[in-house]
Amino acid sequence: MPARLPYTGNDEADELLSTDPLALLVGFALDQQVTVQKAFSGPWELQRRLGRFDARTIAAMDPGELDRIFRERPAIHRFPGSMAGKVQALCSFIVERYDGDAARIWREAKDGRDLQARLLELPGFGEMKARTVLSVLAKRYGVSLPGLDQVLPKHPTLGDVDSPEALASYQAGKRAYKASMRAQGKRV
Repeated sequence: MPARLPYTGNDEADELLSTDPLALLVGFALDQQVTVQKAFSGPWELQRRLGRFDARTIAAMDPGELDRIFRERPAIHRFPGSMAGKVQALCSFIVERYDGDAARIWREAKDGRDLQARLLELPGFGEMKARTVLSVLAKRYGVSLPGLDQVLPKHPTLGDVDSPEALASYQAGKRAYKASMRAQGKRV
C-alpha cells in the first residue's frame, strides 16, 4: 500500500485514499466533470463532515441528510445531489455484496478478469473507470493476480501518477488528448 496517493494536494486526503479502500472507490465515483483534486478530496471532506467514513454509515444515512452534507459549502462535487446518490448507492452495494469491506473486491478476486468484472458491477463504474482502478491497484497497491496484465490499460492512467509532478503531467496529457478529439469533431 502506498503511504499516500498524490491526487489532491492535501496530505491527509492523499493518505486516506491510500489507506482506506472505500475512500479510493468513492474518489473514483466522484471523478467526473470535476478535477482529480476535487474528486479525490471528496472522501476526506465526507469524513470531516460526518466524523467517520465507512460504507455502513453512508449507506444507512437518510438520503436528504447526505444530500445536505454534499451541498454544504464548499460543495463536495459540482453536482452534489446526483453524487450524493451515487456515493450512497456505491456504499450500499459494498455493504450488501462485501459486508462493508471494499478491499474484498480485490482481495477475493480469482484473477484479473474476475477483478475487472467485480469493478464493473459497482454502481457508476464503467469500462474506463474500472480499468483505471485496475491500474491503480496493480501499480500503486501492488495487487497481483493471474491475468491482471491482460486487463490493464495500455495508456497512461492515474495508476501511473506517483507524485504531484506526475499528476500535472497526466492532466496536461489528458487535456491535450481531449482538445485533439474535439478538433477532430469527436465527442469527449
